[in-house]
Amino acid sequence: MLSWWTLWRVPALLAIVSAAWWFLYRPYAEEQGWVRVTDTFALCGERWTGADGCVVDGDTLVVGNGSARRRVRLVGFDAPELNGACDAEREQAKRARSALHEWLSRGPFEWNGEADPPRDQYGRELRKVRRNIGKGRHEYLAEVMIERGLAGESGWGTTPVDWCR
Repeated sequence: MLSWWTLWRVPALLAIVSAAWWFLYRPYAEEQGWVRVTDTFALCGERWTGADGCVVDGDTLVVGNGSARRRVRLVGFDAPELNGACDAEREQAKRARSALHEWLSRGPFEWNGEADPPRDQYGRELRKVRRNIGKGRHEYLAEVMIERGLAGESGWGTTPVDWCR
């Protein structure tokens, strides 16, 4: 008969290696791939004089013009829709869009994904956004929008916000 150690050494070693990766390497890996963005943004539907892109709604941007034009879905939060189900959602969507424009207008920020970010089913780039606030600290756009009540959390296990209640 085999001892308990003989039977459990591979799963135990696998658990130790997995824990080491989770606590040591993963935080480092998540900090890679951030790109400084100095683009300026107008509100879509208004004149773009001097702007590099525009804010579509509370969580979507258009960057560039012509063949270089691309859509970017900012992730980590879900803003209400401009064509929402009720007046309350549409009004909140306008506030979220203005707040996003305001946040982006404060100056340079960073987004992840480098030159080849993941994309959603609509072909939009998916990017997290943050701003360096000094001393190695960052302000994440998703946290700002959620804390201000202008967006809900997004991702697995979250409940969508009912903006019409």
